[in-house]
Amino acid sequence: MHLVNWNVNGIRSIVKKDFLKDIKEMDPDILCFQETKAAVEEVRSSMELVPGYHVYVNSSKARKGYSGTAILSKEEPLQVTYDMGLEEHDQEGRVITAEYNTFFVVTVYTPNSGEGLARLDYRERWDREFREYLLWLNRRKPVITCGDFNVAHQPIDIARPKENYNKSAGYTQREIDGFTRLLEAGYVDTFRRFYPETVKYTYWNYVTNARAKNTGWRIDYFLVTESLMDHVKDAMVYDQYLGSDHCPVGLKIEIPA
Repeated sequence: MHLVNWNVNGIRSIVKKDFLKDIKEMDPDILCFQETKAAVEEVRSSMELVPGYHVYVNSSKARKGYSGTAILSKEEPLQVTYDMGLEEHDQEGRVITAEYNTFFVVTVYTPNSGEGLARLDYRERWDREFREYLLWLNRRKPVITCGDFNVAHQPIDIARPKENYNKSAGYTQREIDGFTRLLEAGYVDTFRRFYPETVKYTYWNYVTNARAKNTGWRIDYFLVTESLMDHVKDAMVYDQYLGSDHCPVGLKIEIPA
């Protein structure tokens, strides 16, 4: 199976670019999006341009045109659920869980800690409770989780670690610790397991023209439970694809029967 995750930074905007050609070229079995920034029906309408997939959408209830996630799947899941069942965290369309015969796929758009780190306390609660949610799922079946986790975990994952450390949202010690605890709970950063010393980024700031200079961040991940790691064949950063301030990331896995 080939899984692809992409923070599209606006689904209605990206479909006007080379998006459809890019999806056809990657040809994923499961495709996950973050920052769709559109109502459920608007996302569904845009995804009519991508035939052959069952489409599942979670949009922000609190703010229109903000946040939002989607899962497209060639195989129809057994069940799809939205959010985590926690009112504080369920207002912005950030989580979708698709259940298959032998595994779960969870896509997530982790809250950004915000300008001046104003939302850092909330972000810490999110990290803790999202981790508990994944562990609850894992008691039933192994979990693949992917998305924009809004954290560069190690200095290798960010072009300017010293300048950003404890100053910028996405590279504070508290956020790094939250991600570390998720890994310590039994999840594997698949790209870093395969490529421990490879410098690849998945996000570049538009405002500073960062992509041209490759001053980026690796904040988009595929994580799998350790029990699935023997089945993972490769993890990819598809930085050749444009259209968003993030690039897609991928996972190739032989799913156990």
